[in-house]
Amino acid sequence: MLKEASDGQLTALYNAVSASEQVQFEPVGRWFEAFLKRRSRNVSASFQELEEEEELSEEEEDEELQLEEYPMLKTLDPKDWKNQDHYAVLGLAHIRYKATQKQIKAAHKAMVLKHHPDKRKAAGEQIVEGDNDYFTCITKAMEMLSDPVKRRAFDSVDPTFDNMVPSKAEGKENFFEVFAPVFERNSRWTVKKHVPSLGSMDASFEDVDNFYSFWYNFDSWREFSYLDEEEKEKAECRDERRWIEKQNRASRAQRKKEEMNRIRTLVDTAYNCDPRIKKFKEEEKARKESEKKAKADAKKREQEEKERARQEEEAAARMQREKEEEAARQAAQQAKKEKEVQKKAIKKERQKLRTTCKTHSYFTDNEADGVRMMEEVEKLCDRLELTSLQMLNEALASGNKEQSKAALEKQVQEVNVQMQKEKEAEMQAQQAARGAEHTSAGGGGGANNRGWNEEDLQLLIKAVNLFPAGTNARWEVIASYMNQHSSSGVKRTAKDVINKAKTLQKLDPHQKDEINRKAFEKFRKEHSVVPQTVDNAAPSERFDAVSAESNSSPWTTEEQKLLEQALKTFPVNTPERWEKISDAVPGRSKKDCMKRYKELVEMIKAKKAAQEQVTAKNKK
Repeated sequence: MLKEASDGQLTALYNAVSASEQVQFEPVGRWFEAFLKRRSRNVSASFQELEEEEELSEEEEDEELQLEEYPMLKTLDPKDWKNQDHYAVLGLAHIRYKATQKQIKAAHKAMVLKHHPDKRKAAGEQIVEGDNDYFTCITKAMEMLSDPVKRRAFDSVDPTFDNMVPSKAEGKENFFEVFAPVFERNSRWTVKKHVPSLGSMDASFEDVDNFYSFWYNFDSWREFSYLDEEEKEKAECRDERRWIEKQNRASRAQRKKEEMNRIRTLVDTAYNCDPRIKKFKEEEKARKESEKKAKADAKKREQEEKERARQEEEAAARMQREKEEEAARQAAQQAKKEKEVQKKAIKKERQKLRTTCKTHSYFTDNEADGVRMMEEVEKLCDRLELTSLQMLNEALASGNKEQSKAALEKQVQEVNVQMQKEKEAEMQAQQAARGAEHTSAGGGGGANNRGWNEEDLQLLIKAVNLFPAGTNARWEVIASYMNQHSSSGVKRTAKDVINKAKTLQKLDPHQKDEINRKAFEKFRKEHSVVPQTVDNAAPSERFDAVSAESNSSPWTTEEQKLLEQALKTFPVNTPERWEKISDAVPGRSKKDCMKRYKELVEMIKAKKAAQEQVTAKNKK
């Protein structure tokens, strides 16, 4: 730094002055402590001045320390030292937990000089011998307050501390006047420093939130070891000492829990009574409502635009759909016409074949051969398709009688060969089933395991599908169902049914398919509406119409679902109910739907009867 020029002097520069630079220095050690003190006090002073000021402040505190005489001091019982107020005994009742160790030592020194037994004895006062003198209470108070651990234990149960929590009624009237001193009073227990204040009505949301976050996560150092009823030092053995420690820990934990509940109750009460919380909630509610309204307006405008676009799209889609429906309707009508044409063509070809054979007396002069050939012709009508029938009729019409007879016999022979192959396959399946039955009978050894005919196997498969897994007492119900509907007369038990079902599961898939096919063939034969015509009369139109419309194939799962939905859609009182139901199930006629409905009703009745029989048997 250049010195300031005095009056009449000049400053001359011989070289260019370099630019000034700002350099930061960090104080360390005692200089850092002095720096912090200067910054906190916002003053500038040297380290020595600060130390001198601190020493002067301590001396002033010692000079200003005023002890309050405890009037009940001489009446204290040394044996009941635990219930005495140690701060009052040393004359520090007015500063209590704020007293420093230096003040405690000074107070103890003053009390010793005044109340020591030698001093009082020299003054002519009567002294109690031993530890029964009240001076023992002064010694005990110094012992408790000079030890930081023991002092904290005593401060935790300070008899002058007010544990009261204001009620909601008190807090709603004068919230800040009621709760501010309570929180300030309880802040002495916190482990953390810098306790946030309750603030005022003008406090910001961040300040209020910080205040309640601190108190909801309050960490208290308050502990209650001073109130232990038992002292482990008095224990006579290790086991007794452990028992005393266990009892003391339990009582401390209980008191700590009650203390934390008290703090939580205080914070909850204050939070519910705080007018600022109510104000913040109202502001938040108003803000959310405004945002909600703005979103609703924007959404409404967006929906209106989407609605206009949707209406335009629907109009275009409706026109396209109408065109497609019209095309589909025409295609369906065309398909229906083609189907009707095909039905009529098949009917015509069958009638033509019958008429041709009848005209030629079935190509034989023998009556017995005529009857046999008549049956063969009906067999051809049942098994040949439209193309085969047309080819056969053309062959019969184009040739003479011998050629026609040869063509007919050739076609009959081909059909018989095909039927013979099917019969042989059926016999092989029966043999495989009988072999499986013998295997099962040899393993079980019981009489009821024998005699499983095709009807019983089909009935077992039907019962297993009728009573699925999860049915209560499933195998007993299946056995009861078979005993009710079987014509073999053999009574089956649940064990027999289980063994046979396991045997069927182990069969080859082709054998299973063969059993199911035979069941279907039997069903078709029993429910066939086409009688074997042995006379020369032509079938009626009504009979042919029914046989053409009837569909004897098994009901698929999709058809079953459509039938159940149609039964729900069209109740009993619906006009022309079964016509509407058959229209809802493609490929099924009115008669098929009615027949399936009756089968389902009978099946459900049989199922309920079997379950009721097993239930009654179990009750017995």
